[in-house]
Amino acid sequence: MKMNIKTNYFKYLMLVMGIIALNSCTSDLDQDPRDDRVFIDEEFYSEPGAYEQAIAGVYGNFSLTGLTGPTSSNIGGLDAGTSQYGRGIMNMQIFSTDEIVWTYINDESGFIDDLQTSTWTGANTILRGFFSRAMYSVALSNEFLRQTTDDKLNSRGVSGELRTEIAAYRAEARLIRSLAYYHLMDSYGRAPLYTENDVVGNTQGPEMDRQELFDFIETELLAIESELADPRQNQYGRADKGVAWAILAKMYLNAEVYIGSNRYSDCITYCERIINGGYTLANNYKDLFRGDNDTNQAANEIIFPLIADGQFVQNFGPTTVMTNGAVGSIEQNGENLGVSAGGWGGAIRISPQFSEKFDAADFTNDERNTILKEDRIAEITNVTDPGTGFVLEKYTNVTTGGDTGTDTNNTFSDVDFPLFRLADFYLMYAEANLRGGGGDENTALGYINDLRNRSNAGTVSLGDVDLDFIIDERARELYWEGHRRQDLIRFGLFSGGSYNWALKGNSLNGISIPAFRDLFPVPDAARAANQNLGQNPGY
Repeated sequence: MKMNIKTNYFKYLMLVMGIIALNSCTSDLDQDPRDDRVFIDEEFYSEPGAYEQAIAGVYGNFSLTGLTGPTSSNIGGLDAGTSQYGRGIMNMQIFSTDEIVWTYINDESGFIDDLQTSTWTGANTILRGFFSRAMYSVALSNEFLRQTTDDKLNSRGVSGELRTEIAAYRAEARLIRSLAYYHLMDSYGRAPLYTENDVVGNTQGPEMDRQELFDFIETELLAIESELADPRQNQYGRADKGVAWAILAKMYLNAEVYIGSNRYSDCITYCERIINGGYTLANNYKDLFRGDNDTNQAANEIIFPLIADGQFVQNFGPTTVMTNGAVGSIEQNGENLGVSAGGWGGAIRISPQFSEKFDAADFTNDERNTILKEDRIAEITNVTDPGTGFVLEKYTNVTTGGDTGTDTNNTFSDVDFPLFRLADFYLMYAEANLRGGGGDENTALGYINDLRNRSNAGTVSLGDVDLDFIIDERARELYWEGHRRQDLIRFGLFSGGSYNWALKGNSLNGISIPAFRDLFPVPDAARAANQNLGQNPGY
């Protein structure tokens, strides 16, 4: 039976999260995802469709934060915005870079401002929020795996087609766990190991460092590859081989950062698998970020989305924030972006350094260039003044047919967040080729020009393409999609003073920051809950 990803899929989540929700009073890492007071496992799994509902709950953690609507949180001490999975990616991977400046800095204790000014510490609630949400993904995945062992299925008399389906669900649960650990490895460089084999209860998992995380994720993804559906053969929003390949390609491209080893050849291999996997570029770049990007041509390019839906999957995730937050300047009206006319107070803007990526004549008619400059200045002379700095309107809660979002209050976005999409791997192939990973330079050039032709930018020749070109082209193609911090670190531009942007180092013009900030600190609350966790140098 096929699940409807934006209706029944998440209705199931509301049920299953009641069964395997974390107790709000427990610590971030020492959590028991089962509570017999809420539901009895065996009673739940005897119901038709139970296993489908349970795996839906594992997926749902990417979008929803609690049982009672978009403002609820199932992680104690964290609000819905702070602890939403995609919002955490936005906060850490976008707000810490040149891609965005938000006037709304007077959040709880200034934690957004800490990210924008490179002054974060282990006490930052936003950093704790993502660490906790990622570990929640691990907990949910582990519980699903515990409930679907051969012994469990045999005792329940599960056989035939359902048994086959459950095997596929198990592979997807392991992939979701691997994805969570991938994000933890990239952001924090260390995390506790928990698997389905651990006894549920007061267990403090041993720490994995970056090398151990890398090895664990790689081993898991290679082990389950054959059990996953072929690319684009699973339901939209569910994992397939393409998602596993995407994580591996990302790991291999960044392997010198993560483990000090050159894996560019492996990156080429997995980029080629994705590129030849049946995905196709959307004809229109802007369709990738519209309210119907799950059904228009964007669905052929998006490898894995984080689901949003203004009616069924309401959340304060990245597309809701970046659409509402883009409103607030004198040029923009929220109705043009499919949200309420006033949007949210405090316009989201970009640094002047980022706007320069689109300054050349090639980008005058570039569809990716959604910068609004009229009657504004590029320089942000006062962070709290929304009238300074250029603004963007990349995400729009309006469909290709011009219909506004399904939320009757015009707040919550229908735009799915494209965690992985094909265009990224075109550029990754080109970069890995330049870094000596093999492949073919003319093929790489063709991929670059495919993207530029789609967006009406001028084509380039081999002589134009070097690593400096690649990092800027990635900025133009992928801004506000959660890749910028990782890219800047890989190119040696995040820390140090080789590239400075507004607010970096707590300076309006940007100053050098120390290299230890290439990793975020392990949150203080996580370390208090698990004494096995160490801290990254500098914190």
